[in-house]
Amino acid sequence: MNNLKILDLGGNHFTGSIPSTLLHLTNLDILNLDSNLLEGSIPIEIGHLKLLRYLDLSQNRLSGPIPTQLANCSILSEVSLSHNFISGEIPSQLGDLLWLRTLNLSYNDLSGQIPNNLRYFPNSSFIGNKGLEHHLTYPSNKVQRYVKIILPITIFLAMVSLALLLLFQRINGSQSKAAYSSPTKNGDIFSIWNFDGKIAYEDIIAATEDFDIRYCIGTGGYGSVYRAQLPNGKVVALKKLHKREAEEPAFDKSFRNEVKMLTEIRHRNIVKLHGFCLHRRCMFLIYEYMERGSLFCVLRDDAEAMELDWIKRLNIIKNTAYALCYLHHDCIPPILHRDISTNNILLNSELEAFVSDFGNARLLDPDSSNHTILAGTYGYIAPELAYTIVVTEKCDVYSFGVVALEVLMGRHPGELLTLLSKPYSLQNVMLSDVLDTRLSPPRSRTVTQSIVVAVMLALACLHAKPKSRPTMKYVSQQFVARQRQLLKPFPTISLLELVSTDLGMENGREPQPEVVLELAKLNTDLGMENEGEPHSEVSCHPDMFDGSSSN
Repeated sequence: MNNLKILDLGGNHFTGSIPSTLLHLTNLDILNLDSNLLEGSIPIEIGHLKLLRYLDLSQNRLSGPIPTQLANCSILSEVSLSHNFISGEIPSQLGDLLWLRTLNLSYNDLSGQIPNNLRYFPNSSFIGNKGLEHHLTYPSNKVQRYVKIILPITIFLAMVSLALLLLFQRINGSQSKAAYSSPTKNGDIFSIWNFDGKIAYEDIIAATEDFDIRYCIGTGGYGSVYRAQLPNGKVVALKKLHKREAEEPAFDKSFRNEVKMLTEIRHRNIVKLHGFCLHRRCMFLIYEYMERGSLFCVLRDDAEAMELDWIKRLNIIKNTAYALCYLHHDCIPPILHRDISTNNILLNSELEAFVSDFGNARLLDPDSSNHTILAGTYGYIAPELAYTIVVTEKCDVYSFGVVALEVLMGRHPGELLTLLSKPYSLQNVMLSDVLDTRLSPPRSRTVTQSIVVAVMLALACLHAKPKSRPTMKYVSQQFVARQRQLLKPFPTISLLELVSTDLGMENGREPQPEVVLELAKLNTDLGMENEGEPHSEVSCHPDMFDGSSSN
């Protein structure tokens, strides 16, 4: 073990603190513990890893300060501590790391000033720290020299390109006039978009002051999101790829894929794409603006999470189900999202849910094997993708189950997912005990009934065997079906009573998804009163869900 060079434990459900013994592996070159449930502070022993070049502790629950001893890892080139609860000031010693080229401290609780020797990093490295001062990135001497050399050449090439463009437009001018009306500078940006990308681009640049950090409202793995008010008064969200990612073929493919998908689908619970810019210098997408941001961030903030009462949370779960139902059952061929997570569900001012980020989406071809590379967010990926490259709609169903539980629990259900492999360990786990304690316990009979149904469906979606998971159409049907009365007091219902494995095995054969969640069987196991026949078939078409669902 002492000679171990790479330790990659990312994307699991490890809990507790980072063991200090782990940091005695002094030959480590790469240490990746991202996307777990680790807590506590970063051990000061991390400074013992003198040969470490890559460190990723992002997407955990780490707290406390950044240890100054991290600067002892003198050849570090990449450090990511984002999406934790790390507090205090940024140690200036990090600026002494001569080889450091990537630093991500975003979405923590850092405060104070950014050390001068770290200000050359992009603003996205520090965004999401409310107590941290904003800054403008200082260009390095290398960049300044690059600008002095390249800028005159770029201007010359731009002038040549402009002359050729004007010549081309003169040749084709008569055809353009016949096809389009002449746009104005302050006209509708979306009609201009299809006519003259230059005018639209200038409006975007002006609205964001050339993508100034003040307009940045979030950052992700391959881009940042900006808020922009256009000349016509409309507010939109711009997802702009980082320059480095824009040059990568994989990200270019993802960008084009998202444009293709979102221009072909329309549903009231899927974020709307208004336009895009595909250019070497700048690539971005224009979406409808979602005032409250991602569901992940709302659940993480105590004050905002308390605005999400039980009815709003149930509606978020339902709306997400309706969107997936539309993708799987109303689109021809079906569309697989492949990255359903709370980060990719956005909320508007009314806290209504919209599915976003279709960069990994793909069409489900019934005539092919549907082989794929692994895609998605750790903690939401279906377990079968660990041993197979075949993707089905049941992968989205699993991710939906994780999201549904996270919405009701207020946190990622990592430990609960582990317990599901041994269902009888859930016998003493009461449903009421796993709900978000930041909200008062549900009192309304209608709400408690809806929570029972939502959790029951979520647990069924998490079945280890894909074929035993329900379809999203069936899940959506149950949300609009007539409510059943609970004959058992809500606080006495255990999770074991809601696990589909206990409901599904009959006569030793694997049941179909609709059989797993048959209401008659549920009525027996949960003590639910059967009132009338099961609800008839419903469509997942957007028009079906224009009205709000009753609770």
